[in-house]
Order: sequence, then C-alpha cells, then structure tokens
Amino acid sequence: MTTTRSLVAATASAKLTAQDMKLRPMGPTSVKLDIKFSGICHSDIHQVRNEWSAGIFPMVPGHEMAGIVTEVGSAVTKFKVGDRIGVGVFVDSCRECEYCLADMENYCIKGPVASYNSRHYDGEPAFGGYARETVVEERFAVHIADDVDLAETAPLLCAGITVYTPLTHWNAGPGKKVAILGMGGLGHLGVKIAIALGAEVTVLGHSASKKADALAFGAVDYLTTAESIGIVKNKFDMILNTTSADLNVDGLLAMLRVDGALVNVGLPGTRQSYNPFSIVDGRKSIAGSNTGGMKATQEMLDFCAKHKIGATIELLDGSDAAAIDAAYERVVASDIRYRFVIDAQKI
Repeated sequence: MTTTRSLVAATASAKLTAQDMKLRPMGPTSVKLDIKFSGICHSDIHQVRNEWSAGIFPMVPGHEMAGIVTEVGSAVTKFKVGDRIGVGVFVDSCRECEYCLADMENYCIKGPVASYNSRHYDGEPAFGGYARETVVEERFAVHIADDVDLAETAPLLCAGITVYTPLTHWNAGPGKKVAILGMGGLGHLGVKIAIALGAEVTVLGHSASKKADALAFGAVDYLTTAESIGIVKNKFDMILNTTSADLNVDGLLAMLRVDGALVNVGLPGTRQSYNPFSIVDGRKSIAGSNTGGMKATQEMLDFCAKHKIGATIELLDGSDAAAIDAAYERVVASDIRYRFVIDAQKI
C-alpha cells in the first residue's frame, strides 16, 4: 500500500497531526502529482468541525491543490510527467447524466465525489490536499500555466471558480454594474475577476477596513453595509454575495436594477427570508451557484493567467500543524488578507 504524509483530523475535536495516509492506486487514466501548495478554504473548517454534517474521520482536508505531475497511467492523454496541474473541489462524477455530459460535473445527479470528507464510488474514503501527494482521474485535473505562481493559483481551484462561474453566467462585463458583498477569501477574487471581465465593481463591506485594498484592486467604490443597504436603490445589475452573514435580503434586492440578480455563493448558517414584492417589483431574481465543472475551471484558470490574477495569500509552513490550527481560528475571525496556503511539500 502506497502512502503519503498528510495533515489529519482524527476526530471533529482533534487538532491536525501529521500522519501517513493511503493513496489511491494508480489506474490507466490516473495521474499522480506532488502537491506543492494547498489552499485553506473556510469550508475545510466547517467540515473538520462537523458544522455542516457528520464528517468522515480520519479526515484529510483540502480541495485547492496545485502541483506537478510525477506519474501518469497507461491511457492518460491529457497530461505528461512534469506538467503543472490543479485539483479542486471534486474528483469524480458519474460522467453519464445530463449535467456531466454538459460539462457541469458539479451538478452530477448521482453526486460528485468530493475531494475529501466523501467516498469514492467504490466506497473508499477520499482524502484531500493537505498532503504531499495525491492520485486523481485525469478528467478531474486541470492545466496550470507555466508563468503563474503556484501558491497564488491554488485558491483559484475553489474560491476562483466559485466566483467566476456566476460572474460569467450572469454576464458581468462591460456596461454592467456589479456589487461584491464581502471581500474575504471569495470576495477579493470576485472583485479581481469582475474587474477583468470589464464590469464596474463596487464592494459592499461590513466595515471600511478593506476600502483601500478594494480601490487598489480596481473597484470604483467601497460602501459599508450600514451606509448602503436600505439606502442605495436601483443601482446594480448583480450583487454577488460571498458572505456567510445573516442578510437584509429585501434591502439588498432594493439595490438591484430591473432584471437584477442577487446571487449567493456564501452559505449563511440560518434561513433567509424576503418579501415577494421585493422581486416582483422589478423582475428581480434570487439565485445561487456552486463551484463549476471541469471545462469552466480550465477556462477560469486560463482567464486568470491571461489577466495575471492570483489570490492574495499568506503562506504557511506545512510542517507546523499548530500554525495551521491557528490559521483556522484566524479564518473564523476574518483575520486574513485574503487566503491561507499551505506549503504542502513541508508536511
């Protein structure tokens, strides 16, 4: 049995510890990669702490992996040894349903196999990217350009595609006014990508502490929620909500123009409510979006490489599990600008 050094949560209450964990066996269409960098997503924390549902333990978190191919199966055609590749939120799907056939594997009817806290279709547990190596089916990996920073690219495999998909689906671009609600790990990439798409971008933040950053990224304005929600009217074509905060939904809907959309990618912990008059009066929409398929993920990476977009990161030493546990607390406290990334080869 082949193993790889990994950071493991033994139980929902346990600290991360370094252990050797089983690797998937190589198959004809498998690729093995050295994981150079692995991003920390807030969803890692939710899952390690059983905040969404009962987890599968022991758990190796991580679904933002960037690395180098070290081995390919006999039938692999997409990659070769030495290629720079990324692996994101899921590592398999049924490949047969209408959504898989339409390159939207993230909406697979059978249910995609998540990169971790999940089981492969053969019943074996899936282990994530807080590890030195992983083995993945070639269909569920994507090329990373040679001239981009791997560490800054890793968070694009979740945070980047999570904001890119709705921005492109709702046609953010020239002539469109887009508000990004929240400028954290997701939101700061939403700002960068929406601007590169050609939209006029305003950031809606809890406080003014990130105003200078938003303007430096290219936003035309930064408004606090206190000075904008319920006050600003008929302004935006789209509001992309990247937060997990409870919302004044009616106040946000009032900020939209006719045919505007409030699109949720953040996941509040409680139910949200709204007055139907808020959408009927203006043909407005409340919508959501969940990552993206493999075709869209490759498109996103190519777009970000072209426009020199990477995450703004703080790099963590993978040998220091205590520092990574501390980083979890900082994520919860919103004390990071803007994304933690683990140097996985030091695990």
